[in-house]
Amino acid sequence: MADHVQGLAQLEILCKQLYETTDTAVRHQAEKALVEFTNSPDCLSKCQLLLERGSSSYSQLLAATCLSKLVSRTSNPLPLEQRIDIRNYVLNYLATRPKLAAFVTQALIQLYARITKLGWFDCQKDDYVFRNVIGDVTRFLQDSVEHCIIGVTILSQLTNEINQADTTHPLTKHRKIASSFRDSSLFDIFTLSCNLLKQASGKNLNLNDESQHGLLMQLLKLSYNCLNYDFIGTSTDESSDDLCTVQIPTSWRSAFLDSSTLQLFFNLYHSIPPSLSPLVLSCLVQIASVRRSLFNNAERAKFLSHLVDGVKRILANPQCLPDPNNYHEFCRLLARLKSNYQLGELVKVENYPEVIRLIANFTVTSLQHWEFAPNSVHYLLSLWQRLAASVPYVKATEPHLLETYTPEVTKAYITSRLESVHVILRDGLEDPLDDAGLVQQQLDQLSTIGRCEYEKTCALLVQLFDQAAQTYQELLQSTNSSAMDITVQEGRLTWLVYIIGAVIGGRVSFASTDEQDAMDGELVCRVLQLMNLTDSRLAQAGNERLELAMLSFFEQFRKIYIGDQVQKSSKLYRRLSEVLGLNDETMVLSVFIGKIITNLKYWGQCEPITSKTLQLLNDLSLGYPSCLVRKLVKLSAVQFMLNNHTSEHFSFLGVNNQSNLSDMRCRTTFYTALGRLLMVDLGEDEDQFEQFMLPLTAAFEAVAQMLSTNTFNEQEAKRTLVGLVRDLRGIAFAFNAKTSFMMLFDWIYPTYMPILQRAIELWYHDPACTTPVLKLMAELVHNRSQRLQFDVSSPNGILLFRETSKMITTYGNRILTLGEVPKDQVYGVKLKGVSVCFAMLKAVLSGNYVNFGVFRLYGDDALDNALQTFIKLLLSIPHSDLLDYPKLSQSFYSLLEVLTQDHMNFIASLEPHVVMYILSSISEGLTALDTMVCTGCCSSLDHIVTYLFKQLSRSTKKRPAPMATDDRFLHIMQQHPEMIQQMLSTVLNIIIFEDCRNQWSMSRPLLGLILLNEKYFADLRNSIVNSQPPEKQQAMHLCFENLMEGIERNLLTKNRDRFTQNLSVFRREVNDSMKNSTYGVNSNDMMS
Repeated sequence: MADHVQGLAQLEILCKQLYETTDTAVRHQAEKALVEFTNSPDCLSKCQLLLERGSSSYSQLLAATCLSKLVSRTSNPLPLEQRIDIRNYVLNYLATRPKLAAFVTQALIQLYARITKLGWFDCQKDDYVFRNVIGDVTRFLQDSVEHCIIGVTILSQLTNEINQADTTHPLTKHRKIASSFRDSSLFDIFTLSCNLLKQASGKNLNLNDESQHGLLMQLLKLSYNCLNYDFIGTSTDESSDDLCTVQIPTSWRSAFLDSSTLQLFFNLYHSIPPSLSPLVLSCLVQIASVRRSLFNNAERAKFLSHLVDGVKRILANPQCLPDPNNYHEFCRLLARLKSNYQLGELVKVENYPEVIRLIANFTVTSLQHWEFAPNSVHYLLSLWQRLAASVPYVKATEPHLLETYTPEVTKAYITSRLESVHVILRDGLEDPLDDAGLVQQQLDQLSTIGRCEYEKTCALLVQLFDQAAQTYQELLQSTNSSAMDITVQEGRLTWLVYIIGAVIGGRVSFASTDEQDAMDGELVCRVLQLMNLTDSRLAQAGNERLELAMLSFFEQFRKIYIGDQVQKSSKLYRRLSEVLGLNDETMVLSVFIGKIITNLKYWGQCEPITSKTLQLLNDLSLGYPSCLVRKLVKLSAVQFMLNNHTSEHFSFLGVNNQSNLSDMRCRTTFYTALGRLLMVDLGEDEDQFEQFMLPLTAAFEAVAQMLSTNTFNEQEAKRTLVGLVRDLRGIAFAFNAKTSFMMLFDWIYPTYMPILQRAIELWYHDPACTTPVLKLMAELVHNRSQRLQFDVSSPNGILLFRETSKMITTYGNRILTLGEVPKDQVYGVKLKGVSVCFAMLKAVLSGNYVNFGVFRLYGDDALDNALQTFIKLLLSIPHSDLLDYPKLSQSFYSLLEVLTQDHMNFIASLEPHVVMYILSSISEGLTALDTMVCTGCCSSLDHIVTYLFKQLSRSTKKRPAPMATDDRFLHIMQQHPEMIQQMLSTVLNIIIFEDCRNQWSMSRPLLGLILLNEKYFADLRNSIVNSQPPEKQQAMHLCFENLMEGIERNLLTKNRDRFTQNLSVFRREVNDSMKNSTYGVNSNDMMS
C-alpha cells in the first residue's frame, strides 16, 4: 500500500513538472518518465488510483489521457468488460464531482466519447452496450445547472467525436459507426437540444450567471454539432464553404417543416447577449443550407419565406452586427440564401422588395467600411455574384430589382477601394493589394456583378479613371508635387486597372453586345495609354503593384479578345484603331510582346513581376489557335528575343545577381516559351538551332572549364549550372517533335552529359543544385509525343539508359550516406530528389525505346544497378512518408506499376522482407485519398496476382521446372497468405461500402484475388451475409451468387470483362439492399 502511495506522489510531482515548469530539461525528463508510465502494464490500475486519490488536477488529467490512449489502441485492445467498467466509472466520477477543473472534465468527457465510439458495435447478450447515450446523460440533465452542463457537453463531444475520422482506424469502420449513430441517436439528440433551448428561452434566464450562460453556450454548441454532422460521408475538406448543402436525412423532415425550429433560433438571436449569438447564427447557416430535396415546392417556398422574414428582422434591428463574429456569421447566412435557393424562388417571397433593399444597403455600408472584417466581404460579394449571374435565367414575373441595386454594390466596391488607398498610406496600414489571393477572389466576384447593368459600370470606371489619370499626369509634370500624392494616385490607378481587367474578363460571349464591346474598347484604350506613360518613366521610377495590375489586365484581355474567341470585326478593335492606331490583332500582339520585353528589361530583379510576365509570354506561346503563334513569330520583337536571350538584354538570366538558387525557376518558363516559338519555323534547320543554342553552349563550356580545375569558385559554378539546366529543361519540354528533340539530344549527348554526372557527384547533398539536374534528366528521358525514336542502327536508346542508370546510382548511393535527416528537412534534402529519380526511372522504363533484354544478354549491369538502387532508396523511406508526400507517392506508385507490368521477374527475385515491404505499400495505397495512387496500386496488384496465378497454374501442369526465383516468390506468398487476403478484404470493402471512384480499376485485381483465395473469399462472403438483418440475408447471398455467375477459373480478358460487368451490377444491388438497412454490415469484424 505504501508503495502505491509513494508511486502516486511521484506521479503527481512528474505531472506538476510536465505542466508547470519553465525548465525544458526538467519537462523533458518528466515527459520521458510519464511516457514510460503510460506504456507500463499496471497503467490502468494506477490511473484509477490517480483519479480516486490524486490531489492535483494535473494528475487527474494524466489519468484521463492515459485511459483514452488505452481504450484507443488497436493492438491488444482492452476487453469489453473492462471498457464497460471504465465507462461507468467515468460517468459516476463526473456525476459526483461536478466542480472539477474544466480541462479535467473535458478530458474525461473525451474519454467517454472515445469508449462509446469505438465500442459502438460491441454486444453483450444481444445488447449494444454503448448505445444508450441519452440514458447515460438523463441523470445529469435532471440535476443542478453544473450537472446539466456536463450532460450537454457529453452529448456535444460525443457527436463531434463520432463525426471525426481518426487516422488509427480504417475510414470504412468510421463511416459505419457514423452512419449507425446518425440513424439511431442523432435526431433524438438534436430534438433534445432544441427542447432544452425552448425551455431555456421560455424562462427568464439570468445570463450574468456564469453557469447559466455556460449551459446555453453548450446547448448551442450541441445543436450546431448535430446540424454540422457529416450525414453522408462527403466532407473530407472543411475549407470549402461555398457550395455547402446539409444532407439532412428524410426522417428529420418534421423538425424543418415545423417553422418553430427556425423561429426558435431567430428568437434566441434577439434575446441573448452578442457573445453567444454567433453560435445561433452558425446554426441558422446550417438550417438555411438544408438540401432542397427535403421539401416539395410549396414546403420550400414556406420555409424560405420564414427564413427571409428572420433575415429581414435581423437587418431591421442590427444592434448585434457590429460584433465581428456576428457580422461574419450573418454574411455567411446571407450568402446561403442564394447558394441554396433560386432567384425565381426568392422574388416570390412576400417581402422580397423590402429585403433586397435592406441587403443592398447592408452590403454598401459594409463595403464602405472596408477596414472592418475584410474576410467577411467575400460572402456578401458571392451573394451578389450569384444573384447577378441568375438574371438572364429568371422566369418569374415578379421584379427582381437587381438592375436598381447591383450598380450600387459595384459603385460601393470600386469607390471604397479607391478611398482606402490614402488612409492605408497615411496610417501605414496593411495593404490589401499585397494579398494577391484575396484580391483575385474579390475581382472574380466583381467581374460578374459589374457586368450587370454594364453601361453604368463602364461610365463610372471611365469617369474615375480619367480623373485619376489626369491628376497623376499633372502631379508628374509639376515640379513641387509630393511623393505621397504620386503614390496615392498610383494606388488608385492600380485598383482601377485591376477592376477594368476583371470586368473585361467577365464578358460572356453569348450575352455580350456590340455596345458592350465598344465600352470594353474605351477601357482598354485608357489602360494602354496609362501603360505608355508609366513605361516611359521606368528608367527613373516604377510602381511594382501597378505593374502587377497591368499584367493581370493583360491576362484577362488575352483570354477574352486574343485568338479565336472574338470576331476581329469586334467594336473593341475598331475603338483601338481609332484611338491608338492598333488596326489588327498582330499590332495588338506587338503591344503585348513590347510590354513583356520592357518588363524583363526593367524588372528583371523583381521576382513577382518577372514570373507573371513570363507566364503571360508562356500563355501566348501555347498558341491557340496555331495561326496566333505564326503571327507572334513574325514580330520583330519576338525575333529579337530568339536571337538575344542573354543576361546582357534580360538581366534575370544573369548568375551573379541571384540572391537564391531557387529564384531561377522562372528561367524554365522563359525557355519553354522561346522553345515553342523557335519550333514554329525550325523544321530541320540545324544551323538555326546551333545559333539559338550559342549562349547555352558558352555556359556549358564555362562550367566544364571550371570543373576541370582543382580550384574554382563553387558558388559561381553552381549558379551557372543551375541556370543552365533550368533553361535546358524549358527547351526540352517545348521540343515535343522528333526532329527538334533529336537536335537537342545530339547537342547534349555525349558532349555535355559528363558535366551533369560530375555535378551530381560533387553536390549530391545540396538539393538546390541536384534537383534541377535530376529534373532535366527526367525530362530528357521522357518519350513525350513519341519524340524519342532512334534509327534502327542507333545504340542511343541503350546509351541514354546507361546515363540514366549511372545518374540514379550515383545520386542514390551518395544520398544514402547522409544518414538520419531531421523530419522537417527530410523532404527537401532527400525525398524530393528520390521522387525525381523514381519519376526518371519510370519514364525510361516505359519509354519504349530500349530493349531491356539486351542488358542481361551482354552482361551489362546498367539495368540491375538502377533497379537495385531503387530498392535501396525505397527501403530507406518509412511507409508513412510514401503516402504523406503527394509527389513522392505519385512517382513511386506509377514506377511500381511499370515494374510489376514489365519486370515481374525482378520483383519475384527480391528478398522476402523487400517483397513484403512492396506488398504493404500497395495495401496502404489502395485506401489512399489520391485516386491516381489508388488506381496505380490496383494495376500493380493486378500484375502481381496475374503473375502468381500463372505460376500456380504452371506448377499444377506438367511443365518444365520453373526458375528458382519463381519458386521463391510463390513460397513467400504461401508463407504469408494474410497479406493477399487482407488486400482482397480491402478491395471488397471499398467496392461495397465506400464511394468507389475507380470501380473498373478495382475490379481488375479482385478476380485474381478471389481465385487465389477461394476459401477465404467464401468465409468473407458468409460473414457479410450473416451480419445483415435476417430478412436481408437471402438477398445479399443472391448478390454474391450473381457476382460469380458465369465466371471461369482463369484470368483471360473475356473472363475478366464479364467479372467487371457482374461487379457493377453487384455493387448497385448491394447498395440498394443496404440503403434500407439500419445497421448494414456493421458487426463485420473481418472487414475492419
